[in-house]
Formats: sequence, structure tokens, C-alpha cells
Amino acid sequence: MKLTILIFAALTATSSWAADAAAGKAVFATKCKSCHGADGDGNPAIAKAMKVELKPLSATAADVKDVITKGQGKMKPISSVTGADLDNVVAYVKSLKK
Repeated sequence: MKLTILIFAALTATSSWAADAAAGKAVFATKCKSCHGADGDGNPAIAKAMKVELKPLSATAADVKDVITKGQGKMKPISSVTGADLDNVVAYVKSLKK
């Protein structure tokens, strides 16, 4: 009986903490879309202005999270995206992978 309760509690906790790509899309739209484009392919005008190369999305979830929190190249860290919002944005970005 105790094992069943523990397993149920673990499954319930895991599912309630799962990232929400739909919620991540809303955060992406306000924090990321202007540079990375609506579909994640990048904004050519911004890339040209910043003198950076547009690259397809191919990073792991951990890499995406790392870039958002620490920055990379000319991209500065996005300190306003944390906690569940960060997980949600990562889930959304990974859903864009083509």
C-alpha cells in the first residue's frame, strides 16, 4: 500500500512539474521572437545588424536553458526568464525543432 502511494505521489508530482510548451510560446513571443523569429529560424535583419550567422535549432534542452540563462556570443543572458517560464520556453523551443 505504501509503495503504491509513493509511486502515485511521484507520478503526480512529475506531471504537475512538466514543462508546458504552450505557456512557453507566450513567453517566447514576448522575450525571444524579435530576434529569433516566430518559428525560431531567426530574424535575418537582426542577424545582419549583429553580424551573426543564422543557425537551425539543434541544441539539447540543457543547451537551450544554458544559453538563455548565461547568454552566448552576442546574446546576453535573459535574466527575466526563470523557473517554470524557463522550462516552458525550453519545451516550446524544442517543439520547434524541424
